[in-house]
Amino acid sequence: MNLPNLLTLSRIPLMVMVVALLHPWEEKTIPWSWTVALLLFLFGALTDWLDGWLARRLGQVSDFGKFMDALVDKIFTMGTFVSMLALGIIGLWALFPILLILSREFLITGLRLIAAAQGKTLAAEKAGKVKTVMQITSICLFITEGALIHDLSQTEFLASSSTWIQPIGQAAQVTLILACVLTVYSGINYLVKYWKVFIGQDS
Repeated sequence: MNLPNLLTLSRIPLMVMVVALLHPWEEKTIPWSWTVALLLFLFGALTDWLDGWLARRLGQVSDFGKFMDALVDKIFTMGTFVSMLALGIIGLWALFPILLILSREFLITGLRLIAAAQGKTLAAEKAGKVKTVMQITSICLFITEGALIHDLSQTEFLASSSTWIQPIGQAAQVTLILACVLTVYSGINYLVKYWKVFIGQDS
């Protein structure tokens, strides 16, 4: 197991740690838990770029790394989205867009598995990378909103930061909707491009 692949797989425990920090453990509170969760999530997002850069730099690009990078990205973002929805951090209005995103991710992962069974590795599309960035941005904004409300409520900084709470919350909702649109769009493009692979014919 090389370093780029370890960085890729590290996003799974990082996601679990983020969710654990956001979870309301009855009446016990962890100081600055939302801020720490935000930093951990940002670090996890950074590894998404760093693992690919290191793999190319060290000459350790592999089919396993390409496949796992795409799969772990989906676990990292969708695990966080679903957990935030279950915890009430994101309102029920987001159920439909998150279900659309989740459906697309499962479908494309299935397509990649079919291609892998045929000895093929499907490269990530540019639209797919953009939608991942948009998903990560939305999650960061939701956590930032929570950090302003929960972690800064007892600090002097709140007086100047409170005006940002509503705009950040609105930006988080808008980016989630944009992420949903981009996710569905990229999924349709992917299916059209690799449909012959999906039905078992040569592309």
